[in-house]
Amino acid sequence: MHPSSWHPDTAAVHAGREDLAAAGVHAPPIDLSTTNPLPDVERGGDAYETLATGGRPGDDDSFVYARLWNPTVARFEDALAALEGAEAAVAFSTGMAAVTAAVLAQTQAVGRPHVVAVRPLYGGTDHLLATGLLGADATFCAEDEVAGALRPDTGLVMVETPANPTLELVDIPAVVAAAGDVPVLVDNTFATPVLQRPLHLGAAMSLHSATKYLGGHGDTMGGVIACSEEQAQALRRVRAITGGLLHPFGAYLLHRGLATLPVRMRAQQDSAARIAAWLTGHDGVARVYYPGLDGDPRGLLARQMSGGGAMIALEMAEGYEAASAAAAAVQLFTHAVSLGGVDSLIQHPAALTHRPVAPHARPSAAVLRLSIGLEHVDDLIQDLDRALRSASGRDAAAPPVHISA
Repeated sequence: MHPSSWHPDTAAVHAGREDLAAAGVHAPPIDLSTTNPLPDVERGGDAYETLATGGRPGDDDSFVYARLWNPTVARFEDALAALEGAEAAVAFSTGMAAVTAAVLAQTQAVGRPHVVAVRPLYGGTDHLLATGLLGADATFCAEDEVAGALRPDTGLVMVETPANPTLELVDIPAVVAAAGDVPVLVDNTFATPVLQRPLHLGAAMSLHSATKYLGGHGDTMGGVIACSEEQAQALRRVRAITGGLLHPFGAYLLHRGLATLPVRMRAQQDSAARIAAWLTGHDGVARVYYPGLDGDPRGLLARQMSGGGAMIALEMAEGYEAASAAAAAVQLFTHAVSLGGVDSLIQHPAALTHRPVAPHARPSAAVLRLSIGLEHVDDLIQDLDRALRSASGRDAAAPPVHISA
C-alpha cells in the first residue's frame, strides 16, 4: 500500500517509517552527523551541487553536509507530506524560518517582490511582512480585496485560517481564484492536516508552526511547508543558503508527535467545543470566537474543515483590566504564549504575540486566547469560571459546573 492510499490516521502512524523493517529497526533513527563521507571528489561535488540547489539526493549520493540534507529531517518531511496529501514537504528550524523561506523563494528569488497578505495573521508573520525586512513590499487586505491588491510583481498571497487569534475563517478556494496564477500560502497551524488540507482546496503551500500541534508537547521547535516538489526545491535552496534546517532531534520529536496528532486533535477539539459553548453564557464574557459557534453562516467550516479545532478566543465584558486579571488568576491553564500542547494555555494576544502588529490591526485589548489541552473538560471549566469571576469582581466561589455527559 502506498501512503497516498492510507487514511490520515494510518499515515500519522506509519508515514516516513516505511523502510524501518528492512533496516532492522522499529523506531526511526536519529542521524546527528554534521558532515558525511564523500565517495570521491567528482561525485561529492555533484552531490553538493544537487543539494545546494534544492534537489534531493540519489540513492547512492552522499548527504555531504547537514545544512544541506539530513535523513531524520527527511523522514519527518515525508510523513507530513503524506498527511497533507502533498508531493513534498520542507522542514525548518522554526515556523518563522519557514515563513521567511517562503517569502524569499516566491519574491526575491523570482523577481516578484510583492506579497498580498490577508489579515488577521499570526503577529510574527504580520510584523515580518510589515517591516519589509526581506525586501518584499506587503499589501494587507481583507479576504474579498485580494484581487484588487494584486500587482504585476506580486509573488505570493498569504492567508491564515482559522486565523490567529480570533479564529476567523478564510474561504481558501475563493482566495485561490482571486489570486489567479499567484501562489497562495495557507498557514494551517491551527487546523492541522487532521482538520484541513489546503492543497486539496487549491492552495500552493500549507505552512505549519510545527512547534504547536505537530509536536504537541511544548518541547521542540520547528516549521514545515507542504507543497509540490517544484516548490519544495525552491524552498530547500533558500534553506541551504540561509541555514534554516530543522535539527535532527527536533525532527525526531516532531515525527513522533505526528503519530498521536489525530487522537490529540480530536480530543482537544471536543473539549474546546464544550468550553466555547459554556463561555457564551458566562456573565464576564462579551463574545466568544470559535468556528461554528455562530452557526457557520458562510458554510466554510462545513466545506473546508472537519471540525472547529482546539483554539478559543474570548472578549472580556469589562475590557483589558479584566482580561489581564483573568490571565493571572488561572491555575490549571498556564499563562504563556504558544499553543497546541497537551496542557492548556492562556495568553493576551494584543500584549504578546500580536504586540508588533499595527495598532489598527491589533486584536482588542479585551481579548484572551485559549489553547485547550487534554485535561478533563470539567476541571478546565472550573478553573476558567473561578478566574473569570474573580477578574470581573463577581463571586469566585460559585458552585461547581459540570457539563460532561
